[in-house]
Amino acid sequence: MNTIEQNKQTVTAFIDALFTRGDLSAVDVHLTEDFVNHDPPVGVGTDREGMRAAAAIFRQACPDWHSDLGRLVGEGDMVVEVFTASGTREGELMGVPGDGRTLVLKGINVFRLRDGRIAERWGRLDELGLLSQLGLVPERTAA
Repeated sequence: MNTIEQNKQTVTAFIDALFTRGDLSAVDVHLTEDFVNHDPPVGVGTDREGMRAAAAIFRQACPDWHSDLGRLVGEGDMVVEVFTASGTREGELMGVPGDGRTLVLKGINVFRLRDGRIAERWGRLDELGLLSQLGLVPERTAA
């Protein structure tokens, strides 16, 4: 297996462990000590502990939270993941109590790997869609 395929496998294992199975120790296994999250969610840090906190927040709000892979592309030391994550809102998220509805979050993550571990992450998530589902902004309408 070449390095690109190994990097893709690392990213897939990380996402599955942390966001689908809720295994917070995945941060220790798959992220470098000096990991930097360039686009963390509001209220969490840019380091490994921030990534762990983000996963814990979603897992607390949606115990069945899981991430479904749409596409995975690798080149050099970079891996791009296109995903759709979802879960049933049973707990509070961003001050909004759970209501049993399904929450869906689409996004794109770009990971840079070093020596078989994830060193950096950049991401673009549908935060407006998330806020709309939580009732914190008006629902979007088609133009």
